[in-house]
Amino acid sequence: MSHAPRIAVDVRKAVKRYGDFTALQQISLSIYDNEFFTLLGPSGCGKTTLLRMIAGFEEVSAGEIMLFGDSIADLPPHKRPVNTVFQNYALFPHMTITQNVAFGVRMRGKSDAESQKRAGEMLELVQLSQFANRKPSQLSGGQQQRVALARALAPQPKVLLLDEPLSALDLKLRQAMRFELKQIQRETGITFIFVTHDQEEALTMSDRIAVMSAGKLQQLGEAKEIYERPNNVFVADFIGETNLLDVTVDNVTNGQATCVLGGGHRLGSSAADGITAGDKVHLSVRPERLILSETAQDAASLQGIVRDNVYVGTDIQTLVDLADGPRMMVRTSNSDRGNKRIFDAGTPVFVTMEAGAARLLAD
Repeated sequence: MSHAPRIAVDVRKAVKRYGDFTALQQISLSIYDNEFFTLLGPSGCGKTTLLRMIAGFEEVSAGEIMLFGDSIADLPPHKRPVNTVFQNYALFPHMTITQNVAFGVRMRGKSDAESQKRAGEMLELVQLSQFANRKPSQLSGGQQQRVALARALAPQPKVLLLDEPLSALDLKLRQAMRFELKQIQRETGITFIFVTHDQEEALTMSDRIAVMSAGKLQQLGEAKEIYERPNNVFVADFIGETNLLDVTVDNVTNGQATCVLGGGHRLGSSAADGITAGDKVHLSVRPERLILSETAQDAASLQGIVRDNVYVGTDIQTLVDLADGPRMMVRTSNSDRGNKRIFDAGTPVFVTMEAGAARLLAD
């Protein structure tokens, strides 16, 4: 018999106000022990505010935050069993790498010998043992990021908070660090709460993702669920790229719907909760789930003309102007080019959606 996962952080109807401005509006979510959990959203959505409330750097205006079943409202930051890795690393420039990592352990009353031992273990974990006696200024940005991570892990916090720690790194290093962070989280078994505005970062690293916008929780779920079955237009548009077509809902039964495009074309799709017959909503379909052809593949194929092809390395993005007005983007992987033809600009084509690709979404 499987047990329900243990809840590490329980956020219950949390509100944060700054004067008349409400930065967080009734946020409720549970983060499991030993989970890599990501708070994702654009700048100003409230994700860092929530992280700072968990850390104790911001007070909760209403609601509460529980840590392993206990309220932490009255605990100052240094008394909470959580640690934070900041965007700017905040390493002590006059200390060696070992001294930086040992600092937090020593501050918790451990002996110098214990602190040094723990620092050595953490530097081994982040593969920086050979740089133990260097100063931060002698390390690259990626190495400094790993030192900051080692320092935060050294006191063995129950929860590690990471506030956009990869944003200052270049693309290649950022991609490499994603895998390292996930690996370290698995090895240590510590709950990671990661804040980012980068949807690719969230999709590749997270066990679950909370998508936030304007101080509200838009959707919470595993990466595949959020990408394949978004709750609304914001989530669909923010997580990856999508085509959004204005449609009128004809009927909805058990989550499956028929809708009508502006030109009278009828299409079948799945539907997000709350959508009913007669609603004017958006049909969302990911560009990689569209197929171009010279002739209609089925009754739902949409007629159009190729406007342009854009080469982006891994794929070709084809822009198609549909006969009844809207424009769609079709993405064809470079590895598919032997099977899927790339049509020149000006060519009449049909756009066909893969089975199960279309989804009706409210705003």
